[in-house]
Amino acid sequence: MYAMEPLAVAFPRHTDDVRALVIACGELEVPLLPRGAGTSLAGQTVGAAVIVDFSRHMNRILEIDGRSARVQPGVVQDQLNRAARRHGLMFGPDTSTSNRATIGGMIGNNSAGSHSILYGSTVDHVQALRVVLADGGTPDLASDARLSAAVAEALRGVDLSGFPRFWRHSGGYRLDLAARHLPDLTPLVVGSEGTLAVVTEATVRLVDLPRAKAIAVGHFTSTPAAIAATADALSFGAASVELIDRAILDLSRQRVDYAGLGGILSGDPEALLFVEFFGDSADEVAGLAGELASRWKANSHGYHTLRAVTAEQQAAVLKVRKAGLGLLMASSVGSRRPLAFVEDTAVPPERLLPYVEEFARILDRHGLKAGFYGHCSVGCLHVRPFVDLRAPGEIATMRAVAEEIAELAARHGGVNSSEHGDGLARSEFNRRLFGEPVYEAMRRVKQIFDPRGLLNPGKIVDAPPMTEHLRDPAMPAPRPLRTALAFAGGMHAAADRCMNIGVCRKDDTGVMCPSYMATREEEHSTRGRANALVKALTSDDPRRALGDERVHGILDLCLECKACQSECPLGVDMAAMKSEFLHQYQELHGVPPRSRLFAAIRTLNRLGSATAPLSNWLAAPLRGPLGLSTRRPLPRFRRDHLLRWFGRRPVSAAGRPGGREVILLADSFTTYTEPGIGRAAVELLERAGYRVRLESAGCCGRASISKGLLERARAMAEAMVGRLAGSDAPIVGLEPSCLLTLKDEYAALLPGDPRVAAVAARARLVPELLTRAVDDGSLPLGDGLSGSTILLHGHCHEKAVVGTAATRDLLSRIPGATVEEIDAGCCGMAGSFGFEREHYDLSMKIGGLRLFPAIAAAPPATLLAATGVSCRQQIAHGTGRAAHHPVELLHQVAALP
Repeated sequence: MYAMEPLAVAFPRHTDDVRALVIACGELEVPLLPRGAGTSLAGQTVGAAVIVDFSRHMNRILEIDGRSARVQPGVVQDQLNRAARRHGLMFGPDTSTSNRATIGGMIGNNSAGSHSILYGSTVDHVQALRVVLADGGTPDLASDARLSAAVAEALRGVDLSGFPRFWRHSGGYRLDLAARHLPDLTPLVVGSEGTLAVVTEATVRLVDLPRAKAIAVGHFTSTPAAIAATADALSFGAASVELIDRAILDLSRQRVDYAGLGGILSGDPEALLFVEFFGDSADEVAGLAGELASRWKANSHGYHTLRAVTAEQQAAVLKVRKAGLGLLMASSVGSRRPLAFVEDTAVPPERLLPYVEEFARILDRHGLKAGFYGHCSVGCLHVRPFVDLRAPGEIATMRAVAEEIAELAARHGGVNSSEHGDGLARSEFNRRLFGEPVYEAMRRVKQIFDPRGLLNPGKIVDAPPMTEHLRDPAMPAPRPLRTALAFAGGMHAAADRCMNIGVCRKDDTGVMCPSYMATREEEHSTRGRANALVKALTSDDPRRALGDERVHGILDLCLECKACQSECPLGVDMAAMKSEFLHQYQELHGVPPRSRLFAAIRTLNRLGSATAPLSNWLAAPLRGPLGLSTRRPLPRFRRDHLLRWFGRRPVSAAGRPGGREVILLADSFTTYTEPGIGRAAVELLERAGYRVRLESAGCCGRASISKGLLERARAMAEAMVGRLAGSDAPIVGLEPSCLLTLKDEYAALLPGDPRVAAVAARARLVPELLTRAVDDGSLPLGDGLSGSTILLHGHCHEKAVVGTAATRDLLSRIPGATVEEIDAGCCGMAGSFGFEREHYDLSMKIGGLRLFPAIAAAPPATLLAATGVSCRQQIAHGTGRAAHHPVELLHQVAALP
C-alpha cells in the first residue's frame, strides 16, 4: 500500500559490514532501515533511508545445538525448518510466507502464524540476539547494565496495567515484557521493526515436529456459521483453526496451481474452516478429526466435514489456506483492490463472532466489500476491504474505517496489531490506543536506543499519518501505449497487478522465479521486473522508456517460463510482458539477427533436416559467429523426419476406418529433430482408434513470441487458427510450449476472434487422450517396464497452464511402474535461452539448483521422463543421462499391431 524511494541499498556480508554502515549513516545523519524479504504488509520496510538487505549474504544457519538454532537474520523460515527437520525439530511460529520470510523479518514484526495457539509468537522463541545499536555499539542485550538501567528509569512510575491483556499482540514496544524480563532487553527488541537496534544474529528455540497430523475441513453456508463452529474445534485441542471465505475459494478454483482443493470439496460452500490436529499417531489425530466431525454434526455446525488424513490431501488444503492473502489480493471490485489497513486486528476467540458482525456492519455503512480469512483459533481474521485510493473520497473512507476498527478491537478486548506489526499503517494510532503515559514511555525507550532517530524512523512512535506515502495516489497516470498483445486494462495494469507479496523470492519449491533463484537479485524476481515496468510505463514517454538499456537488463534474464501465471497468487504474467517489452524495444533498436534466426526455427529445422547429415557437420562451427555457446551441443537434424515417415506409411498402418479424427500438431522439434516421439504418438493414437491428421503446414508462432516478433507471430496465429477452425476434432500436441500457445497467447494475439476460444477448448496434450484410451481398454499395455521407477520432470509451460496431472496419470498407467514427479523447478534451458552465449552459465546454474542433483541422486536404472524438448536437451547436457518423452515409454509397453 505504501512506497518510499530509498536513498541506497546495501547488502552486508557480516557484522563488521553492518557496524560500518551504521557508523557511516550516523556520521552523515542518514536514516537506515534493516529488512529481509520485504514482505511486511504495513509499510515497515519502506523508507527514505539506506535499506540494509540481509537476505542476500547474511543468510546462514550457524549452528543447531540441542533444541536451539543460531542463525543470521537473512535465513528464510523454511530454510531453517529444513535443517531442523533432520533433528526432528522446527521453528514454531509458522507464517504463511514461510518460503521467503526471513527470521530477521519475523523478529522485527514479532510474527506469529497459524499454529500460534500452540507455539505463541516469535518473541516466545527468541533466546538471544546480537545487535548493533545506532552508535555502532554491540551490547549484550541480556545483561548490559547501562541500557537496562536506562530502560528501567524510562518505565519508572508508568502504569502498564492498561497494556493490552490479549496475548497475541505485536503493536507498539512491548514495555510489559521489558518490565517483566529486566535486565534482559531481548524481548523489547523483538517486534521493534528495526527502530531500536539492527539484529545481526539470533538464537531461537526450536520445538518438536508433530509425529502425525490430520485436518478436518468444515463446509459452511456463511462466514458467521464457520466462526460459530470454532469453539467446538478448540475444545478438542486443535493446533490451528483457519478460515477462508467464498471470495478466496472462488479465486482458487480459477487457478491450475490450486486445483487440488476443488476436487475434494463437497458442494459449494460459502466458507471453510480448516482444523488441524497434531498427535503421536495417525490413529490419534484421525480419531480427533472424526470426533470433531461428529460434534459439528450434533450441533448443526456446517453441512459436511472433509477429513484430510493423507499427505496428498493435506497438501491440497494447506496450499490454498496458506495462499489466502495472495489469492484475495488477486481479486478486484472494479477499480478497487483489497488493501491491508485493518487486516491485523485480533480479539479473544469467544468475542470473534460479535466482533466480525460489527466489523461487517462498519464496512456496509461505508459501502465497502471485503474478503475474510485467517486464524479463528486466536481471534485473528485478516480482512481486506476493497478500496480505490485514486478515487475521490476513498482515502478519507479508509482512514474513517481504520479508526473505527481500532476502537472496535479495543472494545472487544483485542488489539490493533496481532502479528504484522505497526509500520506506516498502524503506528499513528499507538498514542490513542496505549494512552499518553505509556506512549511517552515508548518514545523515551526509542530515545535511549536511537537518540538521533535514524533507525527506521516514522515507525511505532512519532509516525506520520497513515495516509502519507500511499503508493497508488502518488503514481503518475500511465500514458497511452499501443501494444501488440492485448492486456486486460493495458500493459500498465498487467504489471501493476503485482502487490509485492514476494512469492517469487522462494527458492526451494515450484518454478517461479528461476533467475531469482540463481542470482538472488531482486531485479530478477517477478516482483522486481513488475516494479521496473510500472516505473517505465508511468514515465513521460513509455515507449522510449521501454527502449532503455537498464530496463532491458532487468527483463533479459526472464526465461518466460510462465510460472508466475500460476505460482504468483496474483497471476502476474511476466512472460507476456517480456514478449511485449522485446517488441517495443526492437521497434526502437531493430531486431537482432540471432533473434530472427530463432524466430524462424521451423524453417531452419526443415532446411537442416532436408540437408542432413551435412547440416549437422556444418552447424557446430557456426555457433560462435551466431552468438551461441560453443559449450552447448546443438540438436541433431534427422533426415527421416516425421512428415516423410507419415507420408510413406502403407495404408494398412493407418488408424481404423471410421475412427474419430484427431489433429496432431507436428511441432518444429518432434517433426525434424526428434521424429521418434512423433511416430510413437501417431502409432499409439491410431492403436487407440483415432484417425490422425497431421497439422504440419506452418509454425504455431511460439519462437516468434519468445523473441518479441509479435506481428510475425500474429500472422502465424491467424494462419494456424484458420487451418484448425471449422472442425470439432481434438487438437493434440507433444511439445507443451507449442500446443499451449494455442490455449494461451493466441487470445492476446487475436483478441475478439471467436475462433480462438474454440481452438483453445479443443487443444490438449497427447497424454490426456492416451490415458483415456488406456482406461477404456482401447489401448492395452504390457508389463515390459514392470518394476521400473520413472522420474518425471514437467515442462514449465505445462505446469503453468494445464498442470502435469495428465502426464503423471499416463505414466502411472504403465503396469508395475512407479512414478515420481520431482519438484525441480525450471530446467534452465527455456528454448533458445540456454543456447545463447551470454545466458549459458545462468542456464546451467538454474539446472544445477535442483534438477541435476535430483537426477544424480536417482539410481542408474531409473527411467527419466521429460515432456519438453528443451528439458530433455538440458538433462542430457547437464547430467549425461537420456530423458524420454512419456509417449516413448508408453510406446515400449503398448500392444501395437
